[in-house]
Formats: sequence, structure tokens, C-alpha cells
Amino acid sequence: MQPQTAEQAPEDLLHTEYWDLSYISGPLVFLQNGGRFPSGAILDLVLGSGEVRQGQVLETSSSHAVVQVLQGTRGMDIKRTSVSLRREAARIGVSASLLGRYFNGTGEPIDGLPPVAADKEVSIAGMTINPIARDKPTDFIETGVSAIDGFNTLVRGQKLPIFSGSGLPANEVANLIIQQARTRGGEEQFVVVFGAMGITEREANYFLAAFEEGGQESRVVAFINKANDPAIERLFTPRCALTVAEYLAFEHDYQVLVILTDMTSYCEALREVSSAREEIPGRRGYPGYMYTDLSTIYERAGRIRGLKGSVTQMPMLSMPDDDITHPIPDLTGYITEGQIVLSRALHRQGVFPPVDVIPCLSRLMNNGIGEGRTRADHRQLVNQLYSAYARGRDVKKLMAIVGEDALSELDRRYLRFSDRFEKEMIGQGWTRRTIEETLDCGWALLSTLPKEELTRISKEFVERYYRETAQSEDARVSE
Repeated sequence: MQPQTAEQAPEDLLHTEYWDLSYISGPLVFLQNGGRFPSGAILDLVLGSGEVRQGQVLETSSSHAVVQVLQGTRGMDIKRTSVSLRREAARIGVSASLLGRYFNGTGEPIDGLPPVAADKEVSIAGMTINPIARDKPTDFIETGVSAIDGFNTLVRGQKLPIFSGSGLPANEVANLIIQQARTRGGEEQFVVVFGAMGITEREANYFLAAFEEGGQESRVVAFINKANDPAIERLFTPRCALTVAEYLAFEHDYQVLVILTDMTSYCEALREVSSAREEIPGRRGYPGYMYTDLSTIYERAGRIRGLKGSVTQMPMLSMPDDDITHPIPDLTGYITEGQIVLSRALHRQGVFPPVDVIPCLSRLMNNGIGEGRTRADHRQLVNQLYSAYARGRDVKKLMAIVGEDALSELDRRYLRFSDRFEKEMIGQGWTRRTIEETLDCGWALLSTLPKEELTRISKEFVERYYRETAQSEDARVSE
């Protein structure tokens, strides 16, 4: 059929088919006369067999258009494939009834239930939050994990990634947070939007079973892209998840926690598309615009002044070769407000969750702790725990050189403190701790040290929380 003329109505374009595919490269097809399609438009590609696939326009000019095909280009013949416009932009139907439902990476149900009756369709590009309208993140979210709540506190509207390595229990940590996270007091509606990219069938079954067995099914919306699903679908998964999160937060006043795993799989799909487009590669072959692309995902966290809801993000990513300077964690760290780092050494010791608090950071922690939010002694207590744990680790390194006999009694105390800190504070297992229980555990550990060593805490708090009997208990443990 002939291309649209100036006199044709825009609706006519929906019924116009074109037969001018010129080239196929990996997951991409190239069209002639690309100016007729807007960038970001969703197209229908009808193969000679009658099969219909969807594609999204990545780039247009007067001479060509680049389209990424969601279901892949295998079996596609450029001479026998027609193209027509499906919609102006990628959209997803949203509704409060999405809660408890499971979808694939593009928003199609995979739970055996019929499609959701959507209140409306929303572009997955998301809503742009005016910087002036952004509200400062200040309210504490209790994850039940001491290494996070106590030392790297998560606040509403924050984006706090988790850096993991191959073989570390990142999925278990994600499940732990999904099962336990909630707002303080429990009077507000708290839900989780889960987006998984490139996970195995076993991992998908693990998460779905965990949602059901943990009783969290009714408050979770899951978008799952499996390893055997099209890689291009991974580019849609986080955007679909965040679009639903924004709708629930800003139109239904939910406090929404978005967990995205694994962002490394997302970046690999981004590199695949970039390679197919024959773009000049950046660091380690990733596209030069990966920073910008990641920011379009991470910056969708936040709060809007005057609205009750919030979108909080905890993206998870695997560091290739445990390299925190790899482009994916490196760029993620520039955009987000801190990081939680999982430790291979702690994992080998059987500590769960294996969070190494020393390289971790939450830049917004001070906004969410203190009197009226957690407890007045929170900041000072954490500073002292950091100092004591760091000294204990230094003593452990020294002992490897000079031997334990060369250590002073105070050094031995710090050494025992370090071991107990890892086993008792960090290694809480699957037990949920309130913030008060976390802080009390910290005081119990600090009380094994001489009172005069607590130089980072005011005398008022030391007198209130320090336990004189803890030193004799520590002596019995050492024996």
C-alpha cells in the first residue's frame, strides 16, 4: 500500500501496511521512509506465515527507521513481512487490581488469569517529575534487615541499589526484603512491585513460590522476564514495573517499593541492541549512552509534594568478577544515593545476609533516622559500631602478621567484638528485626567494650543503654 499522504487522517495510518523492510541485523529491522513513524511507536510486523510480532521504533529519519523486534527476528523474511502502526508509544494498562498479579516483561499475564480490566493505558516512558515539585525523602522504611535499617537506612523516595557477585544469595536477600519490608506503624498501604530480568526458570519459580508461601502475594505485582524470553523484552521490564509503581503511588497513595533484578541483564540487552545498530562502543563494549539510559530508570524514584504516595527503588545488579569499578555498578553508583554491597567473604563464613557494612552507604540515611523516626541514639550508636568493627578488622589483619599472643587485651576485645558483630548483628538469618531490636543488639555488642572506649556517643546515651554485665558475659564467651 502507498504511504500516508498529507490529506490522510492520522487514524488511517493504523490501517496502512508497508512492505519496505530493507535490512535485518540481530533483533533489529531497518525500514525505508522512516519519517512516517514517531520515535517510540509500537509497530505490528506480520510475517509471511501470518505470525504477528511487535516492534518499537528506536530511531527515525526521513530516509529510514530502526525497529527493535520484541519477539526476535528469527524466521523473518524482509520480502514477505509487512509493517503497520499499532500505537504511538509503548503503553501498559494500569489498575489497582494489578496487585497480586504476575506478568511477563511486556505486561502480558503469565498467572493463568485473564487480562486486567485497566482503568487507563499509560506510556511506559513514565511521568516526568518536576524537580521543583519533588519532596525531600525523609520517612524511614523498615526492611527488617539490621545491616540496612541500622547502618544504611532506606527512606521513602530513595534509590538504593544492592551490589552482588556471581554465586552470592542476591535472590534470597531480595526475597527477604520483599517479605519483611513495611512502613513504621503499619497504618499506610505498603506494596512491592517486583521486576526480574533474565532470570532462570528455577529462580522465577523460587520467587513466585516465596510470594505465595510468605503471604505477600496480595501486595506484590511481578513482571518477570526469563532467560529464555527475548532479550529485547528486558528493556521493557523495568519501565513497565515503574509505570505501575508510579500509578499506585501517585494516584492511589500507596507506599511502593520497587525491586529490580538483575540490572546487569538489562545492560547486556542494551549492549546487544547497540551492537546490532553498529554503534561505536564505550567502556567494555557498552553503549556510551548507558549512563543516560540508566538514569531514565533510576530517576523515576521519588516523592511529589502534596501527594501521600512514594516510589522507592532497590535495584539489584551482579558485578562481573566482583569488580565494583565495572561500568554497570560504577554508573549506577553515580546516579543512585548509595549502595548495599554483598560480601563473598561473609558468605563463605555462613553469614546471612552477607552484607559488608564498611563499603555500604546510604546518602539519605540522616534524613530518615533520629528522634521521632527511629531513635535518638541511632546516629551516634552507628558511628561507634562502625569505628569498633573497623578496628576489629584491622586487629584481625595484624594478628595474621604478628600472631595472637602479641595482641593486647584491648585488641583481643576488639577482635571478639568484630567476630560477634558479624555473627550476631549482620548474620541475623531469616529473622525479622525491628529497628529497636537492631539498636538494642548494637548496644549489647558495644557493652562488651570498656565504657571509656565509647568516645563517639554522648554520656547521656551511654548511661541509658550501656550494660555493665555484658563484659563478664563476653569473658565467658571467649573462654
